[in-house]
Amino acid sequence: MKKFLDENFLLSSKTSQQLYHEFAKKMPIIDYHCHLPPDQIANDINFENLTQIWLYGDHYKWRAMRANGVDESYCTGNKPDFEKFKKWAETVPYTLRNPLFHWTHLELQRYFDVYDVLNGDTAEKIYEECSAKLQTPEYSIRNLMRKMNVKVVCTTDDPIDSLEHHQKIKEDGFEIKVLPAFRPDKAMNVDDAVAFNDYLSKLEAVSNTSIATYNDYMDALKSRHDFFATMGCSVSDHGLEQIYAEDYSQQEIESIFSKIRSGKELTREENLKFKSAMLEVFAVWDSEKGWVQQYHLGALRNNNSRLMKQVGADAGVDSIGDFSQAAGLSKFFDRLNAKNQLTKTILYNLNPADNEVIATMAGNFNDGSVAGKIQFGSAWWFLDQKDGMIKQINALSNMGLLSRFVGMLTDSRSFLSYPRHEYFRRILCELFGSEIENGELPNDIQWTGKIIQDICYNNANNYFNWKETAQPAAVQAV
Repeated sequence: MKKFLDENFLLSSKTSQQLYHEFAKKMPIIDYHCHLPPDQIANDINFENLTQIWLYGDHYKWRAMRANGVDESYCTGNKPDFEKFKKWAETVPYTLRNPLFHWTHLELQRYFDVYDVLNGDTAEKIYEECSAKLQTPEYSIRNLMRKMNVKVVCTTDDPIDSLEHHQKIKEDGFEIKVLPAFRPDKAMNVDDAVAFNDYLSKLEAVSNTSIATYNDYMDALKSRHDFFATMGCSVSDHGLEQIYAEDYSQQEIESIFSKIRSGKELTREENLKFKSAMLEVFAVWDSEKGWVQQYHLGALRNNNSRLMKQVGADAGVDSIGDFSQAAGLSKFFDRLNAKNQLTKTILYNLNPADNEVIATMAGNFNDGSVAGKIQFGSAWWFLDQKDGMIKQINALSNMGLLSRFVGMLTDSRSFLSYPRHEYFRRILCELFGSEIENGELPNDIQWTGKIIQDICYNNANNYFNWKETAQPAAVQAV
């Protein structure tokens, strides 16, 4: 019987083990999409205890605790930090076969050299040991990132964000690049006239622009897009239920904007037309600057209205949605591609039923200008676990080129989430290794190792043009 979470965790064969330990393990990390708070990186803070770094804001853990019968006061309420941690520790034994069980113990091992299994009996010891370490200089946020061999982090930022923290990080000379991503979801969300107009007021202030007309609005948003570019941004990101690609005219959009600017609610048709227009505008701006655009598709958010009101957004009450994706994606991409305004794009789906849809849609619009121009992004959110990763890798392998994949990201708010890259890399090496052992792939370790290193780091490094130091590749296949 193998030991739990030993050095060959998830690696069942000698070939898989060789691929991981000789090729994948040493590769640095490019985390090209996450939700890390840039102010905490700028101030290089130390967390006071394990609860603050582990449980504050982690809706994965909240969901598990609620499912285990833990009262909300221990999740998002005002219970003392250790009491919250104790409830989480008591929940962990009940997470067997949930990825949280693996992630929890990988994080304890990799960051804190703690190899005990977390449960109610070990909670106090682990809490005290880890909390004491977190208060030392070696466990400041920047040193945690260094410990995980991170080279680039791309945060998620609204157009109205000042990016002052990114500026401070750069001025400090921090060697890990911390770059903003342009996330204009609120700028196209016209579901609520009051909320939208409140957002416009904030945009007016930050852009020093009076917004009365649609053209004023475009000028204000474009100024922010340009500003983000001066701050090193070269990535946009959109969190959508589905791609909007309705037909519309410029006159219609101007009229729709005037209607909602006056405080009137839009019809469903007007809503979809406006969102379609905004998506195209953002895509054109991204293309003009040569940015990479990312689309996260398929989340059905804020299902529990009572808890949403109590806790707010990102309360852990979102789920997989069953939205139609193919027709809108096809129309949207073709509209841009026909004008030669389709930039490099990454597509993430939350519904696993859409794996093959997304994988084949990406292949429709690769044009030979760059390897893997249109990417089927890594398994996301509810899918970033062993089964979901394998399904995404297999769909991409069957429908496209896994060898050109830009690999894993954390999509996390936690500075302890980087072992998810290790988790992905072990799964990747296990797939390749098992097929070599079965005679399904040639026993060319050097070439396979090169492909794995590319997926882990080199492909993303080339794709995003962040010009990090290239890692030595394995030798060419015979």
